Amino acid sequence: MTDQSSIVEKAYAKVNLTLEILGKRRDGYHDLVSVMQTVNLFDTVTLSEADSIVVECDDSDIDVDDNLATKAAIELKNRAGISEGAKISVAKRIPVSAGLGGGSADAAATLRGLNYLWNLGLSDDDLLETAASVGSDVPFLIKGGTALVGGRGEEVIPIPSARIPRFLIVKPAVRHQTGNSKTEYAFSRVDESMYTVGNLTHKLAARIRSGGDCPPELFFNQFQVIAEDIFPGWVLSRDRLNNIGVNAVVLCGAGPSIFAVPPSKEIGTAWYLLLSRTYGEEAFLVEPVSPDLES
Repeated sequence: MTDQSSIVEKAYAKVNLTLEILGKRRDGYHDLVSVMQTVNLFDTVTLSEADSIVVECDDSDIDVDDNLATKAAIELKNRAGISEGAKISVAKRIPVSAGLGGGSADAAATLRGLNYLWNLGLSDDDLLETAASVGSDVPFLIKGGTALVGGRGEEVIPIPSARIPRFLIVKPAVRHQTGNSKTEYAFSRVDESMYTVGNLTHKLAARIRSGGDCPPELFFNQFQVIAEDIFPGWVLSRDRLNNIGVNAVVLCGAGPSIFAVPPSKEIGTAWYLLLSRTYGEEAFLVEPVSPDLES
């Protein structure tokens, strides 16, 4: 909070340590189970008083009339039954449509900020229902940290912080090959052979709860088997990581971003510099964020 009429929220990105697809629901969506983790790559959302809902973004490629921050603000205003508005300014740093939850993080930050700006007095749990109506990743990103997430994303069970000191994230310079939304297309490519019962995710969640480490071989994302289909040329970035000695490379969300866990800060820095300076990859060396998000 910067003053009585202005709120500043950090909108943290997320990675999926696991992501399994359990099956298709009667409503046409898919049930998922995932261990999610927020990281300290973030957008900044600034909210101030206004007569109506006004959203602006420093990335001109983003349609502010059709993004999740706008949807979140309108949804919360309608549910609260109030006449107040807000000016919502989003400064982007999370790559767009990258599998890192940037739009959902902005929406979650908008809900948290408007709760203070409008003096609604809602708890984080109170915001979850509104968050679920906005987008699948938004409920988890209300609090962030480490959590076991299920359903369409509305089932969020916080778990102790995962013992992972840092992540190397790479956003490949590829686009999905259809005019439809990336996530919609990704799910259209899912078939029954990709369904699981969620054992890998629950095994990792249990290991984290018991205070165990998180070996990369326990990370898994079912969308990775069709990533090259969704993003032609995606394997180039994955292979670059493999070529510099990164063996466990995991897709973020529905992609195209990928992450790895460096064995040390020094090696992580070396990987980051090599990928960004030699190969020109869009890379980030980040750390996990605990559930106690700071505004």
